[in-house]
Amino acid sequence: MSTLTICIVILFCIGYFCIAIESLTKINKAAIALLMFVGCWTLFMFDPGSYVAGAVGDKVASAVSEVIEHHLGSTSTTLFFLMGAMTIVELVDQNGGFNFVRDTLQTKSKRALLWRIAFMTFILSAILDNLTTSIVMIMILRKLVSDQKDRLIYAALVVIAANSGGAFSPIGDVTTIMLWNKGVITAAGVIMEIFIPSLVSMVIPAYILSLSLKGNLTFTAAQAQTVGASDLTTSQRKIIFFLGVGGLIFVPIFKTITHLPPFVGILLVLGVLWTVTEIFYADLKAPEEKGAMQKRVTTMLTRIDMSTILFFLGILMAVACLETIGVLTMLGKSLDVAFEGNHYLVTGIIGVLSSIVDNVPLVAGCMGMYPVQAAGDMAVDGIFWQLLAYCAGVGGSMLIIGSAAGVVVMGLEKITFGWYMKKITWIAFVGYLAGILCYWAERTFLF
Repeated sequence: MSTLTICIVILFCIGYFCIAIESLTKINKAAIALLMFVGCWTLFMFDPGSYVAGAVGDKVASAVSEVIEHHLGSTSTTLFFLMGAMTIVELVDQNGGFNFVRDTLQTKSKRALLWRIAFMTFILSAILDNLTTSIVMIMILRKLVSDQKDRLIYAALVVIAANSGGAFSPIGDVTTIMLWNKGVITAAGVIMEIFIPSLVSMVIPAYILSLSLKGNLTFTAAQAQTVGASDLTTSQRKIIFFLGVGGLIFVPIFKTITHLPPFVGILLVLGVLWTVTEIFYADLKAPEEKGAMQKRVTTMLTRIDMSTILFFLGILMAVACLETIGVLTMLGKSLDVAFEGNHYLVTGIIGVLSSIVDNVPLVAGCMGMYPVQAAGDMAVDGIFWQLLAYCAGVGGSMLIIGSAAGVVVMGLEKITFGWYMKKITWIAFVGYLAGILCYWAERTFLF
């Protein structure tokens, strides 16, 4: 490992540590992430020829620019997807679309609500994806739970349940989509064999968290009020709900049909919903007096949490630098050498690492390092690939910034890295290990 590589890794670790102690430094994590992004790539420029083919002489700048733009392109697809999904969910929420969903989930018991939230998040994340589901569930939680301390526990469970639900579905998580598209897992195989381990990895943390919740919920007057009742009719609110949520469900179908990136589908849904709501509000008399202008897309776009978007940008681009210099691939090969033949340990450690760095480059590195075999553990739907789908998805729950769902919830509910690590990490880890043990039992006694 060269001196430059070591310097980049050290800078990344320092930045990561500063994000972890955000509650002590009071410096916004987005600022640190942006500094990590710029710092890592600036160090990279001292000797880019060691990592990028063709980066010599006068071609250095253009070669490095191509690499950065390549990573920025893949990162921006995530950012546009996030912005589109956040706007759609906010639009549905502000116009009363989630009212009847809220009424269905509503209960006085804190523990009963926890289980309802857990299972709904688990199921929705398999149908939609863990990122979109987390945004939807947090918006619903804001209508149901007024106490901030209680809502943090529910929000943490949303992260765990969303990642667990996404792990057993071929369209529920970015990593399972990658493995499915690569052909190393099949839809039927991953659902059949990973469903129960994923369910266990959600149920055990939910039970542990339920022990910290006692008594009944209290509802404020603002929560009891039906959002948007004075502006739109009941049928119009239902149309907005089904267009919004139905559109989100349609996104993976759109991708399958057109083979276009998911963010194109999310922008299609946003465009349709935007048009429909503009038509609805155009028919209102004196919409300004009823506050309708505050519930239109043009106003909601100004309220997007840009700090979360910039944090995503910074952390993903910093990890992209680690990927470019070969650190992630080197780490994967080291694990393979150290634990040769034991796929449970290798994938288990990869899952833990996915809570520290983005699971996408980790899984991409694994697909590049390990060839698909005709038979055995490395065959299609073999132990290694299915465990990789489970571990990379569920493992991200161990740290709040270990998954897209966690980062979004962190921004929406202002969860600190330290609080999550102290209160939730060990719980998520117990569920993670229980799921691996469950998968081992399945493979040993059933399949």
